[in-house]
Amino acid sequence: MSIDSSLPIADRRETLRWLRGELGRRRGGAILAAGIGVLAAAAAVTPAYALGVLVDRVRAGAGAAAVVPIAVVIAAAAVVAGVTAGLSSYRIARLGGDILATLRERVVARALTLPANRLERAGAGELLSRVGPDVAAVGKAVTDVVPTMIASLLLGTLSLLAMVGIDWRLGLAGLLAVPLYVLALRWYLPRSAPVYARERVAVAERSQLLLESVQGRRTVHAYRLEAPHLAGIDTASARARDLSVSVFTLFTRFVGRVNRAEFVGLTAIVVTGFLLVRAGQVTVGGTAAAAVLFHRLFNPIGMLLYTFDELQAAGASLARLVGVAGMPDEPRPQEPAAPPSGALLEVRDVRYRYPGGPDVLHGVSLRIEPGERVALVGSTGAGKSTLAAIAAGILRPAAGLAAIGGVPLADLDPPALRSRVAIISQETHVFAGPLVEDLRLARPRATEAEVTAALATVGAAAWVADLPDGQHTVVGEGGHELTAAQAQQIALARLVLAGPAVAILDEATAEAGSFGARDLEAAALAATAGRTTLVVAHRLTQARAADRVVVLEHGRVVEEGTHDELLAAGGRYAALWAAWEARTPGPRPTAVSLSTD
Repeated sequence: MSIDSSLPIADRRETLRWLRGELGRRRGGAILAAGIGVLAAAAAVTPAYALGVLVDRVRAGAGAAAVVPIAVVIAAAAVVAGVTAGLSSYRIARLGGDILATLRERVVARALTLPANRLERAGAGELLSRVGPDVAAVGKAVTDVVPTMIASLLLGTLSLLAMVGIDWRLGLAGLLAVPLYVLALRWYLPRSAPVYARERVAVAERSQLLLESVQGRRTVHAYRLEAPHLAGIDTASARARDLSVSVFTLFTRFVGRVNRAEFVGLTAIVVTGFLLVRAGQVTVGGTAAAAVLFHRLFNPIGMLLYTFDELQAAGASLARLVGVAGMPDEPRPQEPAAPPSGALLEVRDVRYRYPGGPDVLHGVSLRIEPGERVALVGSTGAGKSTLAAIAAGILRPAAGLAAIGGVPLADLDPPALRSRVAIISQETHVFAGPLVEDLRLARPRATEAEVTAALATVGAAAWVADLPDGQHTVVGEGGHELTAAQAQQIALARLVLAGPAVAILDEATAEAGSFGARDLEAAALAATAGRTTLVVAHRLTQARAADRVVVLEHGRVVEEGTHDELLAAGGRYAALWAAWEARTPGPRPTAVSLSTD
């Protein structure tokens, strides 16, 4: 696989091998679609051949009665051609749709099992461009381009065979256009294919920049980075636009070469037919039929060649999808470590950097005793969320290790890791469907009584009971809309149902705003009671309620102690606390916002 981006892109051989395999698994459907397509092409050729017969009969002095059977044949052929062409397109589109659905499911399944650090390197925009625009490009090709291409190919082949059947020299004259068509394609494809591939990458880069700017808008505003981000988006958009214009320029030159091939082919047939008719070797009707057959090929051959424009784009997208679906699993230890016996969470001398950037963490060490609650505070860019992700086993450090109960997280298989450590971020998703099923994602076999108890623990039982259908109310997209605070409570209830020994809250109460923040923080305290807990504190009240506070600045631990100890020390934490109190006039509020990493 070639790596033009941080997610792999399959080369042509891999893509064709995958496609052959999928067609092989659907051999019956492929043969049926091909058979109907051949019948449709044969029916489309019949009227032109019948027209040649009619010309010869009229020249021979036949009466009006000779027209009737020819008209019946033409009408019947038109009906058969119309029905079979529609059926052929349907069968081809259905076959392609089944293959695309399988590929899409594999891509999504593989994306959901990719290690988080791989997704971090790729970026959400890169992945979304594959399951979004790339799938759409292949889907359009499957429903529009591929049926047209196959129909055109079959019609062209049968038309040439019909010309050979009239006279092999007429068929040979028509074949003079084929080398010119091939030369046009040989000129166009090598020039356009790389541009299409670069265009898909440019679109992905643009998507990534847009997504990062929207998701990180708070950080962008905090550092006044609006102008650089807009400039980056403009540059990426201009690159995608310029590549699209380059492709269109190549395509217009390609069209000129196709028109020359059509002119040469038709001219050769007319001249050859004239000479053969004068020599008495071919009838006027035969020549007329050959000329009509070739002229009728202008549209299907043009469609066949011009659809390479869309086919190239679909091929580039298909290679990107196959590249993700074919990604090998990450290597795992041959013998996974035994589950840890304790809930001690340790981070030892951890260093981490994101691709292409400087170190984010510089030898950070952190030890959280079983059942202890530690708050992690610091300014924007301090590395808080990165450290939380490493402690949860989502990211792997470049140096150092994270361990639970003395067992490195990297040595645990995914099920064991998920059963011991859970992380909740501020970006909580509510899945569409009954609320009870959303909660059971954490423990599929949980009873309704257990679900109710989990909701009561986080203070959500009352408002859930007031929903139209209680726990069975459909929520998410198309259902009952939950507030940001309610969605966070649902996430905390999932945590209670999952019952991990270690809980990590990465600004999990940030979306509540000042209103309702006290209730949501109480819910977080209840959900994590008795668990080893690391809290990336969005609100200083969370730090005050913790057993210990760790202050992170520029990827290093600069202070550590209880809330009162750090206030008495008069250091960085005391400055943050003083700034919070200064920004909140009147009665002491419940919260202060510290920007996310």
